[in-house]
Amino acid sequence: MVTVAQPRTTAAVPPRSLRNLGPNWYAAVMGTAIVANAGAALPVRLPGLRDAYEAVWVLSALMLAALLVARAGHWLHHRDRARADLLDPAVAPFYGCLSMALLAVGIGTFSVGPGVIGERDAVVAGAALFGAGTLVGLVVAVAIPYLMITRHRVAPGGASPVWLLPVVAPMVAATLGPRLVPHLPAGQWREALLLGCYALFGLSLLAVLLMLPLVFARLVHHGPLPLALTPSLFLVLGPLGQSTTAVNSLADVAPSAIGSPYAAGLGAFAVVYGVPVMGFALLWLALAGAMVLRAVRRGMPFAMTWWSFTFPVGTCVTGAASLAAHTGLAALEWAAVALYVFLLAAWAVTGARTLRGLVSGALLAAPSAPLPATARTR
Repeated sequence: MVTVAQPRTTAAVPPRSLRNLGPNWYAAVMGTAIVANAGAALPVRLPGLRDAYEAVWVLSALMLAALLVARAGHWLHHRDRARADLLDPAVAPFYGCLSMALLAVGIGTFSVGPGVIGERDAVVAGAALFGAGTLVGLVVAVAIPYLMITRHRVAPGGASPVWLLPVVAPMVAATLGPRLVPHLPAGQWREALLLGCYALFGLSLLAVLLMLPLVFARLVHHGPLPLALTPSLFLVLGPLGQSTTAVNSLADVAPSAIGSPYAAGLGAFAVVYGVPVMGFALLWLALAGAMVLRAVRRGMPFAMTWWSFTFPVGTCVTGAASLAAHTGLAALEWAAVALYVFLLAAWAVTGARTLRGLVSGALLAAPSAPLPATARTR
């Protein structure tokens, strides 16, 4: 009887390695997918590059599948920790990464996926990822701010760039949606998706404009972020580059979805909006870079926040590349290439450090101190 019961007891033991697997791990999927997406958007066409982008996209898709399974195990076996994460204002915003991981892989499904799985399957898979990512993104964009208002206890000066994560996801959906427009019947279907994506763009943009002043005020009144959190300053680049990419992608498909004079107006809006926003993105990149260099001199440790160097910068690559396509300005093409070189370096270093920490178990180890009591009930 003991021999029979022993395997059941062993199988019932929850996998402890999953207990500390938080939603922030989806940032690794986002950061990997954007390497393929941004590379495909560049004006540079060299032999072998397409194969490399396809390989990276496949890697991101496999990472997404593995992480979805692992996170399901986390909720199944460690529900107490999962609920605690939702009530922790430092962790809960990372649930926006789930939506963006789905959508980032979905964008790659359209941009490089056809060469791997075929055009038809790429459209089907991309549509499924768009639907799932958009739905999750909208839920998170409402649920996390609701928890921030009703359940989270945020100390004065507690604002963080990670607060942007739940509200940026709809902007990524607005970038993927245009890829589906040509595959819909002409008329109402295309116009509905086009305008729906503009609605996603608008709700995300306005929500970001609510959050950004809080983040900057925190920096001015309370000083630099803790060393391990300093890379999160790069998250501000995400909505800037992503919104520029979104409006330019929407302008590309507008003539086939909506009549004159709106199609021409949307094309003009893409440039009029995108150029100033990318200018601000470069300003913030310089400021965030200076803050990171300051943190490095003070011993900034490796943490999962280093993935902030990847996806947000990648959105600036796609934003600059899309503006270059609409304006024909060579300076924007060079800016996109320079940013992509930085993206590749950041992805390689962060990926290697993450893999090392995963193999050693350091990144999944329990915190050295108990989690602070950061939740309350009103």
